[in-house]
Amino acid sequence: MNEHQIMLNATEDVQEFVNAASKCDFDIDIFYNRIIIDAKSLLGILSMDLTKQLTVRCYGENPNFNKVIKKFAVA
Repeated sequence: MNEHQIMLNATEDVQEFVNAASKCDFDIDIFYNRIIIDAKSLLGILSMDLTKQLTVRCYGENPNFNKVIKKFAVA
C-alpha cells in the first residue's frame, strides 16, 4: 500500500486522474479528512473540496498510474 499527496485543481485534472485510475486492476482510494472516495469515481472526486490537498492510497502498482500521481504530486 502506497500513499501520496496530490492536488487536483481543475475538472480536466480530475478526469485525467480518474481515467488513469480506472485502468488499474487494484483498489485506489482518495480521501480528505474523514471522507473516503473510490478514486475511479468521477462524480465522487468532483464532490470533494478540490481546493485542499488530497491523499491517495493505492493497493497495488502500475507504472502508468505512478506517472499520473507524480504529475499531480504536492512537493
